Amino acid sequence: MNGRQRPVCLSDAAKELLRHVSTATLTSQLLKRGFRNTFIPGLRPTRPDLRMVGYAFTLRYVPTREDIGFEVDYDNRKNVQRLAVEAVGEDDVLVIDARGEIGAASLGHILATRIKARGGAGIVTDGALRDTPAFAQLDLPVYCRAAHATTSSVLHHPVDMNVPIGCGGVLVMPGDVVVGDAEGVVVIPAALAEEVARDAYEQEVKEEFILEQVQQGASIVDLYPMQEVHRPAFEAWRARRGK
Repeated sequence: MNGRQRPVCLSDAAKELLRHVSTATLTSQLLKRGFRNTFIPGLRPTRPDLRMVGYAFTLRYVPTREDIGFEVDYDNRKNVQRLAVEAVGEDDVLVIDARGEIGAASLGHILATRIKARGGAGIVTDGALRDTPAFAQLDLPVYCRAAHATTSSVLHHPVDMNVPIGCGGVLVMPGDVVVGDAEGVVVIPAALAEEVARDAYEQEVKEEFILEQVQQGASIVDLYPMQEVHRPAFEAWRARRGK
């Protein structure tokens, strides 16, 4: 499967909702459906001001060994990392299984710039990035665990692309919907993404109402979660706000 053959394609409406709801809300909606491990821990955005919504295009690294993997000048026609960069399609998020290793970079700024030029929607790695000051200027959502100036082949040997991987202990299937905000990254199973987007929006509308009531001194006892006694007030509030 390449980046353009996806199990599910989101509607424009769902994409728009996912650009606004928080990853916290999305994890709650997934938990209601029985999915407990969907948020990739320990990642920080290089651009907290950017939101990310796209489809997982995966890259898997294994530990390098000097006789098979060590490179300083990479062969762009054979190296799986370079092949993956050139295979990323529009709206794809390159998700990297770097095994949580932060002793060398898993990617750098030039390759990230190429992914942006190809229409990629972002980059996620459970490892490190190099050239991180330049990432802060790149108009692309990128998430990593750390910064490290050393090139990837010191620790990482790329072996697979667009296969199931683990990223930060979270399963990522090719074509899963990947959403990022200033808090981090959540992975949504593709078949659930449309309904999760809709229900997450509904949850956030309700929680906006709840927050206003709490700010005005209301008790949380029958308000959070909201009980039916508050339904009429909520519906009236919602109509006034046009939500």
